[in-house]
Amino acid sequence: MNTIRNQVQLIGNLGADPIMTTFDSGSTVTKFSLATTDYFKKDGERKTDTQWHNIVAWGKRGETMNSYLKKGSLVAVSGKLEHRKYEDKEGNTRYITQVQVADFALLDKKEKGDLPF
Repeated sequence: MNTIRNQVQLIGNLGADPIMTTFDSGSTVTKFSLATTDYFKKDGERKTDTQWHNIVAWGKRGETMNSYLKKGSLVAVSGKLEHRKYEDKEGNTRYITQVQVADFALLDKKEKGDLPF
């Protein structure tokens, strides 16, 4: 039995239009930022806490997301959480946390003729 040990599920809004990159090999990756917001009361006042998440989708899944999502779109994503590090052009070590999408659902209200499914 396969047990999923690294799974994250988020519902949020895109902070900007997705960006799709096509590599020389023909493979594609789509990236975008996703804002999730929690609401709570503090001292009788309604407060918000918005977290930003880096989202990455490879291949056809990413191509579909690139076609139908835009800044502000409401989407649910599930996938695995990845942490990695790299060196920037100045030689500084940078760290990034991202969600690699395994599945997604478009949650915007569907307008007639808007989506093929």
